[in-house]
Amino acid sequence: MTRFTVNNQPVEYRMDPETPLLWALRDASNLTGTKYGCGTGDCGACTVDVDGRAVRSCTISIAACEGRFVTTIESLARDRSHPVQQAFVAESVPQCGYCTPGMVMAAAVLIRRTPDPSEDDIRKAITNLCRCGTYPRIVRAVQRAARVARGEEVIAAAPPPGIDPADAARAVPALVPPPTK
Repeated sequence: MTRFTVNNQPVEYRMDPETPLLWALRDASNLTGTKYGCGTGDCGACTVDVDGRAVRSCTISIAACEGRFVTTIESLARDRSHPVQQAFVAESVPQCGYCTPGMVMAAAVLIRRTPDPSEDDIRKAITNLCRCGTYPRIVRAVQRAARVARGEEVIAAAPPPGIDPADAARAVPALVPPPTK
């Protein structure tokens, strides 16, 4: 059994210790915000924060996470109030959105470690692939998020979702469980 902390909750995985963190998060913990992209650590769609570092979760085993702290996109800010989330929306970064969680996590780690990142710092730290090609907007968004984090700017964007899963199920019939007999 492998034990570590995910999103401030202690977890114990009864899986092969060599299981990639990505699959433990997605399959065992149902944290599907961490995306599978390439499986080789090249694209960055699966980036999470492990002990304050941006890590490609497809390249690290759960055994290597023993005793560590993992943060996924689900725990960054549930109400979308994190400066990176706000700035990504304000700068219209998301297109298809598939790479967005990994980029947001990489950017959050960067601005925590480097409060005033240069464009070069951003390009070196965020090597995630975006097939929609929003790279100039990503740089602007990370710089803006850093200003927000430093208290130099406020963004009025990305309102909280405002709906809980139970309400969503009532509004979307396909999500409502079938009646029990």
